[in-house]
Amino acid sequence: MKTIALIPARLESKRFPNKLIQEINGVPIILKTYNAAIDTDLFDEVYVVSGNDEILKMIQSAGGKTFKSINNHQSGTDRIAEAAIDIDCNIVVNLQGDEPFISKIALVELIKSFDDPKVKIASLMTKFKSFNEINNPNNVKVIIDNYSDALCFSRLPIPYGSKKINDYNRHVGVYAFLKNALIEFSRMERSNLEIIENLEGLRIIENSKKIRMINTNFHGISIDTPEDLLEAEKYLSSDD
Repeated sequence: MKTIALIPARLESKRFPNKLIQEINGVPIILKTYNAAIDTDLFDEVYVVSGNDEILKMIQSAGGKTFKSINNHQSGTDRIAEAAIDIDCNIVVNLQGDEPFISKIALVELIKSFDDPKVKIASLMTKFKSFNEINNPNNVKVIIDNYSDALCFSRLPIPYGSKKINDYNRHVGVYAFLKNALIEFSRMERSNLEIIENLEGLRIIENSKKIRMINTNFHGISIDTPEDLLEAEKYLSSDD
């Protein structure tokens, strides 16, 4: 099956304006994410999807592929759905533009989940390292059923009351969709819980659709604040 990666990108961030063009070791975050996706060698094509000309020109000048979105979108997944309609593919992996450190091993397992014909949508999860991470609302929690399908996502600690770190799953913000499932998602109205929590995965669950959660040891670094950018730079320094 033809598998592509689409990276939604916008500059309007409340917590960290213009974060995608901030640099890590001299490379803009969005370009670093794009290059990391290419380097996995898992995708037939990789595109950055944005309505921002500055981002598009940055990727194009580096020889990358882009799609200019023309509509206003409530989520990154809605944005990539606009592009996916016009691209010949079977599986679409939604890579977050603010997560430049990508695990090939995790993505292999994510894509492999579609070997099960029941799986239409899949995502990644990992374990937390501390209760400080669990209590941070920027780290999304997910609980699953006995078949590893998501029951709920929340910024609050769920399940409530456990004193065991291993009872908590951290959602890693990478989704994969069969193309038809992605387009179906984009045609759903934003759901009540999605609006409250600002988590697009809740739209899927509230419409009685399944998300297969794939466990991984990959934690990643999501750059939501200037402090996260410093952490990313330290991570690179320690990896050298």
